Amino acid sequence: MVTLVVFDVDGTLVDSQHLIVEAQARAFAEHGLTAPERKEALSVVGLSLPEAFKRLVGEAGPIDALSHSYRRAFQALRIDPAYEEPLFPGMGELIEALHARPEVRLGIATGKSRRGVAHLVDKHGWHGWFATTQTADDAPSKPDPTMLHLAMEEAQTGPSRTVMIGDTTYDMMMARSAGVAAIGVAWGYHPPGALFGAGAVTVVESAGALADLIARPLDGSSCSVADQIAAG
Repeated sequence: MVTLVVFDVDGTLVDSQHLIVEAQARAFAEHGLTAPERKEALSVVGLSLPEAFKRLVGEAGPIDALSHSYRRAFQALRIDPAYEEPLFPGMGELIEALHARPEVRLGIATGKSRRGVAHLVDKHGWHGWFATTQTADDAPSKPDPTMLHLAMEEAQTGPSRTVMIGDTTYDMMMARSAGVAAIGVAWGYHPPGALFGAGAVTVVESAGALADLIARPLDGSSCSVADQIAAG
């Protein structure tokens, strides 16, 4: 029985916080605005750019202009070694191990653009590893469940055999709305308490703990992923 394992990117697979904060700062400076504090800047990671800037400056703010400036700054910073986006410890090995399992289909659901995901895949040699990739270019922003609905349709799985892994409340809320099990990671940009409050079945502290946890629901059992995680 096939299980779809969907990963968020920023804050879950890759540590992009320094790049994100600096790109936001440059975008705000370009428009004569005071950049948000680091905690506030990271609080909107996972949302599409328009939704993120709406939260930071309000509906009446220069949303489109800030989004355009941010994209330009992000692309410029990406080639600077000082703003590298490393994988979190153990996540590359986990993706490789899951890819090798015939009963697993991998997916991505992210607020990044499709161009950003392509850069990630190129960098780590993950070509053809993901059965489905959902980005901010394809669907409404998290926590709308459309990304997961599209992912399940493309990977030919249902909610009972799908798990969403992410670091923000937006990931957890999206999963809950789609009827999908949600696992939070503690190394990202929202605290564990907030993840539990948003619907996480559990929150893990390391890639090793995550690997151990999701190994059980992939054993072909007819029980739902959520039930097996909760029982574990």
